[in-house]
Amino acid sequence: MANILHIDTSPRGERSISRALSYEFITSWKDTHPGDIVTYRDLGRNPVPHVDESWIAAAFTPPNARTPELNQAIQLSDSLIDEFLAADRYVFGVPMYNLNIPSTLKAYIDQIIRVGRTFAMDENGYKGLVDSSKKVLIITSRGGDFSPGTPFAPYDYQEPYLRAVLGFIGLIDVTFINAENLNTGDDARHKSLAGAKDAIAQAVANW
Repeated sequence: MANILHIDTSPRGERSISRALSYEFITSWKDTHPGDIVTYRDLGRNPVPHVDESWIAAAFTPPNARTPELNQAIQLSDSLIDEFLAADRYVFGVPMYNLNIPSTLKAYIDQIIRVGRTFAMDENGYKGLVDSSKKVLIITSRGGDFSPGTPFAPYDYQEPYLRAVLGFIGLIDVTFINAENLNTGDDARHKSLAGAKDAIAQAVANW
């Protein structure tokens, strides 16, 4: 039995492609793994706050030296990290916004990447503290075609960033399913969605 953390990041509802595809994966996964537990977090509709000065002060103050105000400032971050670390696997639905991720997801990432909790520093540099055997599936939606070898591939700051930041905390088993070309005509859109759904079916079978 696995604990899966499912995170959506689009503010859109039924019109969201990334939501629909991540939901399709989770629904199919639960059909074949009924004993697994899914924890759902909707960052698109319920965003977490950005890091502020009090958060930074609390994060770099030893727990036994924090004031009540600093404990309050870091409380949500602690809760989000506890939830994140409790999961065995992760499923993200992520639209591409302006060549990168939504700010809602960036705010969440800033909340959970903390020294002493999800990464450590020593004389040898940085070390991720999240179990590297845990798996991540990221399903993206993109208006154009940013796949390798295309003219727009150099502008993809979404997948490289997510691979880098997740690897920084130890998560290196990361699979992407990218629904490309969603705004370049009906034929391209239908072909891309069909390909993404085929990839989802394969991920359900093999992930």
